[in-house]
Amino acid sequence: MNVVIDASVVAKWLFAERDSDRAEALLQEVEQGRLNFLAPEILPAEIGSALAKRVSRGLLERQEAEAEYRRFQDCSPALISNGILAALALRLALRQRHSIYDCLYLALAIEARCDFVTADEKLHRAFIRDFPQVRLLRDWA
Repeated sequence: MNVVIDASVVAKWLFAERDSDRAEALLQEVEQGRLNFLAPEILPAEIGSALAKRVSRGLLERQEAEAEYRRFQDCSPALISNGILAALALRLALRQRHSIYDCLYLALAIEARCDFVTADEKLHRAFIRDFPQVRLLRDWA
């Protein structure tokens, strides 16, 4: 079964945060062959940005950030071209008045006909009414 995940889920693999245990459980399902993760190709840039912010805030050393990025690469989902998702993502962004970056994930879930799991509660609230395939990580079973 395919599942789209976003940077908020991946961040929970890299940093001890609320619901990191749930993100790890999802990752174990992939390792056991029960799930396949998908993400738009913007995901590595978002993870890099999150790591760079932690370094600039003094929460992480540069070497740690580079090690965490390598860890991300080891478990990175299959990345789908932004180009094939961009037109739908733009329509969604305009309709929902939400960032096109987040809408790339939703567009992929729509195109792949699968769930989209996020830990971003604001994103979940913005989309859940019209898009029931958007699932909150803490509610994923």
